[in-house]
Amino acid sequence: MKREVDVFLSYAAAEKGLSCNTLLAYGGDLRRFCRFLEKSGTLLWEDVSREVILDFLAWAKERSYAAASLLRLLVSLTLFFRFLKQEERIRSDPTRYLDRPKLWKLLPEVLSEEEMDALLTSCDAGTEAGARDLAIIEVLYGSGLRVSELCALNLYDVSDEAVRVKGKGGKERIVPVSTAAKEAIDRYLLFRKGGDEGSAPPLFVSRGGRRTGRSFVWRRLKEYAAKAGIVRRISPHTLRHTFATHLLENGADLRVIQELLGHASVATTDRYTQVSQRRLKNAFLEFHPRP
Repeated sequence: MKREVDVFLSYAAAEKGLSCNTLLAYGGDLRRFCRFLEKSGTLLWEDVSREVILDFLAWAKERSYAAASLLRLLVSLTLFFRFLKQEERIRSDPTRYLDRPKLWKLLPEVLSEEEMDALLTSCDAGTEAGARDLAIIEVLYGSGLRVSELCALNLYDVSDEAVRVKGKGGKERIVPVSTAAKEAIDRYLLFRKGGDEGSAPPLFVSRGGRRTGRSFVWRRLKEYAAKAGIVRRISPHTLRHTFATHLLENGADLRVIQELLGHASVATTDRYTQVSQRRLKNAFLEFHPRP
């Protein structure tokens, strides 16, 4: 069964032009599905039914998969089975009549301002590692970058007022950098011992001098969240969501936030209005004397 997955990924790379990160995500989803099928005794793609896919999604949800991850699982499976049907390897597509959840209903996790303060103060800025990690968190929250964009930053991409970001599809955008983030970067650079100082030296490096990767940032963030007493599941993307929601709650225009985040469509950014409304409702229910 894994052979068909490999063929699909090659097709997606060659014919659809999907990015490496997207291919890695789809590949991980489909191989996870293969392992699920093997454990359940389903050995042929032809035998995969709508109910089997729903069981898999329920299995993922029981393991606390985020709403966005569940949506991506469904997208991965839909594209894969559409490919199998197109190649006549199955007679019918089991994903054909599955309902797709509306993107705006997938409300992202957002930290409160108090939780953000606790997260930032959990870093020991008096050490090289702590200064680097504080700068990473400040940039993720202060500029709303994706973790892949943060890891790709080079030393000369940051100026006194902005950061040059290479986003999805290689599109470049200029994003303002907060004063707190700039000060954190300057403090980190006093410690930074270099790394690969070629024509494009990385901004953030590990103790071994190598460019930091996504898994490294995710792991460090989890450690600081635990230290700060934040019990909810968070990831680098949580800080991006928090950046957008806090801007919106403080009066920023939705289209400005769209430009800052690098969203191609304002419809993607619109889900943050749902988060803002939910938080306002919760505050009303908690504090109004006659809710």
